[in-house]
Amino acid sequence: MTPKALNDHLTWRYATKKMDPAKAVPQEKVDAIIEAIRMAPTSSGTQPFELLVITNAEIRSQIAAAASGQAQITDGSHLLVFAAWDNYTADRIDEVVQLNVDARGDLPMLQAYYENLKAAYLPRDAEENYTHAARQAYIALGVALVAAAEQEVDSTPMEGFDPEAVDAILGLKERGLRSVLLMPLGYRDTAGDWLLPMEKVRKPREAIVTQIA
Repeated sequence: MTPKALNDHLTWRYATKKMDPAKAVPQEKVDAIIEAIRMAPTSSGTQPFELLVITNAEIRSQIAAAASGQAQITDGSHLLVFAAWDNYTADRIDEVVQLNVDARGDLPMLQAYYENLKAAYLPRDAEENYTHAARQAYIALGVALVAAAEQEVDSTPMEGFDPEAVDAILGLKERGLRSVLLMPLGYRDTAGDWLLPMEKVRKPREAIVTQIA
């Protein structure tokens, strides 16, 4: 059988509305999605977010209550929570520097680059820095959606939740984190998902692409 091309996987995927609670995603597929998230690009390689992978049924039920009861959170087998740094700090940036030093050596240009980054980020308002970090989590979410599709695992990106409630459930404030996005993983309920039989709708290429030669 010929392997699917990337765009075939993207055509297959959709924001699954009802998942089958009897079907769990195998750990090796979850691990592949997590690794794709870890490898996602971020600004200056800071990776200013953390990923929480939740299978605990009670915790997922509490989060669902903070997300207008969206059933994918509890019907799927795994819930990914993307939590961004609440601020950039010298310590957090220094940890990134050390990772680079360990991998690449203590290069003067590397040190200078991250000192400039500190000079730009640290004086900024914490909310501005959080917003910047959250945008990096969105990049990782995009990679995660593609990775899930490649694994033929269903997923649903979610913004519709109460971040403060989720932060409290997961104890994120104490860790200097703020929840940004939810992404349940599971398998579509082929009999019960009203969206599944519908045609995929996207704007035509000419409506969103401008070619400048």
